[in-house]
Amino acid sequence: MIDNNKHNQDINASSANTIKKDELSESACKIDSIIDPKDDQIIQLQIQLAQIKEHERNTILRLKAEIENIQRRNIQEIEKAHKFALDRFVSELLPVIDNLERTLGIIDRSNTTLSAIIEGIDLTLKSFLDTVYKFGVKSIHEIHIPFNPEIHQAISTMESEKYESNQVLTIVQKGYSLNGRLVRPAMVIVAKSKS
Repeated sequence: MIDNNKHNQDINASSANTIKKDELSESACKIDSIIDPKDDQIIQLQIQLAQIKEHERNTILRLKAEIENIQRRNIQEIEKAHKFALDRFVSELLPVIDNLERTLGIIDRSNTTLSAIIEGIDLTLKSFLDTVYKFGVKSIHEIHIPFNPEIHQAISTMESEKYESNQVLTIVQKGYSLNGRLVRPAMVIVAKSKS
């Protein structure tokens, strides 16, 4: 009977162990099912966080690049404003230069009584031109070169055997540029071939 009791106890213990194992595995499944959704949720949140961080990093980089572009454009515009601030002023000075040159062109240089005046006008014009040239003003006055509509304005054509068609024969009025930018085109007479 002792053996029987012992056997029953062993069976009961074995059954209890089996029941405990089943309960443990059920508990483990329950724990797994409880942990898995949270782990999955944590993983999803980590993925979302990584995506948000990447998006924010890209946004910051894009904004930094945009700020750099704006700064570069502002610097260029300021440089351009400084460079061409004299544009209107130079335009207003050109008639003065033209008048001084016309005066020297028509004055009678053989008249000795006017020699001091002529010399004064010459020096004034030279000084005036030197001053505007210092600020980037250049004259357009070359002749016997091909007509360029970007810097020349043709006011007339003249037949010529000596020069090719479309060559600048005469400058009627000088043109001027300021730092490479046209202020006034040169008014020219252009050669054309004889008909």
